Formats: sequence, C-alpha cells, structure tokens
Amino acid sequence: MSDTSRGNPRDLGPHQHAHAAPTTQQMRTVGQRRRDAEEKLEHHLQEARHKAERHDAEDEKEAGDSGAGEP
Repeated sequence: MSDTSRGNPRDLGPHQHAHAAPTTQQMRTVGQRRRDAEEKLEHHLQEARHKAERHDAEDEKEAGDSGAGEP
C-alpha cells in the first residue's frame, strides 16, 4: 500500500484546506464573480427604482383623474 501523506507537503491536490492561501487565478475568479454579482444587483436595483417611479406616476395620475369632477 502506498502512503500518500509522505508526498510534497505543499501539494494539497484538488482539495485545498481552508487555511491554504488561494492562488492568483482563484483570486481573479472570485473578483470577477464579485464584479458580475455587483453589476447584476445594480441592474436589479435600477429596474426596481424604475418600476416604483412608474407605479408612483400611475397612482398620481389616477388620483388626479378621480377627483377631477369634484369641487
């Protein structure tokens, strides 16, 4: 039987432990994912703001139309 624990101590294989420093490529990937997520969030927030503005404008228009015939 082979003992794999005697290999290179820095060779962690495909599964790195939580205390191992991430590689440059991993940091770049995390950064890109974060930027993508922030961009997506900003897009959703802008859509929500526009929907709220349209909803408020419709409410004001309806309120103005319903009170037009009253003194």
